[in-house]
This record gives sequence, structure tokens and C-alpha cells, in this order.
Amino acid sequence: MPDSKVLLKVENKIATVILNNPPVNSIDQQVVDDLENVFDRLQNEDIRAVIIASENPKAFIAGGDINQFVAWNREAGVQATQRGNDVFFKIEQFPCPVICAIDGFVFGGGMELALACDIRVMAANVTLGFPETTLGIYPGYGGTQRLPRLIGTGMAKKMIFSGERINAEEAYRMGLCEHLSEKGKAFEDAMQLALTIAQAGPVAVSTAKKIINQGMNMNLKDAIAMETANFGDICETYDKTEGAKAFQEKRKPVFKGE
Repeated sequence: MPDSKVLLKVENKIATVILNNPPVNSIDQQVVDDLENVFDRLQNEDIRAVIIASENPKAFIAGGDINQFVAWNREAGVQATQRGNDVFFKIEQFPCPVICAIDGFVFGGGMELALACDIRVMAANVTLGFPETTLGIYPGYGGTQRLPRLIGTGMAKKMIFSGERINAEEAYRMGLCEHLSEKGKAFEDAMQLALTIAQAGPVAVSTAKKIINQGMNMNLKDAIAMETANFGDICETYDKTEGAKAFQEKRKPVFKGE
């Protein structure tokens, strides 16, 4: 994709999606469009995990392009946030795990993109926050809904209402990131995690992601019924039998994703 602000590399069944919108990777309409194009392409690739990272080690995403906010009226605001949310849903619902590798600072829409991923890996030097209320708006790419689901309502309200900045260690303590890395090591650690996931049964991982996501919006009884039904489907797969045989034969399984 010439002139794309989102770059793509696929190797060892791992897709690396690189944000490249200098100087600080602000999210504009092209970034949203390019993200969608990349994930549409990946639907046809044989991959086991995706890593989203930044070309700029000092900035994952600075947030939305503030210059565009001035001219927005109701219609433009709804259209822009709906578009962004459609693409973020596509990332959230992507069949295989999506890992976000964050170095430097990440604010606003960048954090909302991270929330749409399955796992967040942050370097120790990361500074993050949701500063939208200090600009007279609020997070509109799913932040008001995904953040409280991840860290709890009270803490999410505190972060969003105040627009305060926190560091990676505090984010890790509150459950906003799942892995804390040394400075400059977020991508390396994300890749190691992706390679580990790639060794697991791809149908099992994909199904687990689907039922976790769906089950979070269901009551426990219905969610467990869904889990049970999907487990029956898993028992009909080649990979289930291969995994069991490999364990019995004391060898590594060779999964086919079938």
C-alpha cells in the first residue's frame, strides 16, 4: 500500500502492524482507513497472532488529530466516531489474538486502540492517559465502555474525568496492561508472547477468544452453556486429536488449524 500510514509484515505466522504517521502517530481518517485495509488483508493470511506497534519508539499514538476537532458539528462527530468504532470492533473481533506493543507515550485514541486489542505489553517508560475531557470532549472510540470493563468503573471514571497521566507501572497494577517490559523491550516481549501463542492450537485459541469476548456480555449460566457447546465443536477437530496424540507420544503437536 503506497503512502500508507500503517505498514504490514508477516513472518513465522505472526503479523506485525506498524503505525507510521510522523511525527507522533496521531490518529486521523487515513490511519483509521489504513488499519481497516490491513486487517481486511490479514483475514486471508495464515497467521496465529498480530502485533500492533509503532515505527516511532518515542510515541505509540499521541491521540486523535486535534486540528480536525475544531470544525466538527454533531453530524461530523458522530460520523467520525462511528467510523473509528467500526474499525476498532473489527480489530477486537479479529479471529486470532491481537497484542499491542507500546513504547513511549500513548494518549486518547491510542489508548482506545490498545483497549480494542486482546493483550497490552507496555515498556516501563510509557506515559499514558485519556486527556479528552481537558479538550472539552470525551473518549469516543469505545474508551468509556472498554476501560471500565477492564479496570473497573470507579478507576475508569477517575482517569477519564480528570484526564490525568499515569505511568506503565501504575497501569500494570490496575490491570490496564498485562505485561510490563523494560524500556525499549515492549516489541521484543510482544513477539515472544506471539510466538508462544503460535505454538498452541489455532482453532482452540480462536474459539477461546470468541467465547471470552461474547461471554463477557452474557449472564454466567448462558455463557457457560455457550462454552460447553463450543467445546463439543472443538472435540470434532483434527487439532484436538493431534494435541492428545502428541502428548501421549511425548512430541510436539503439528496443528493444522482444522
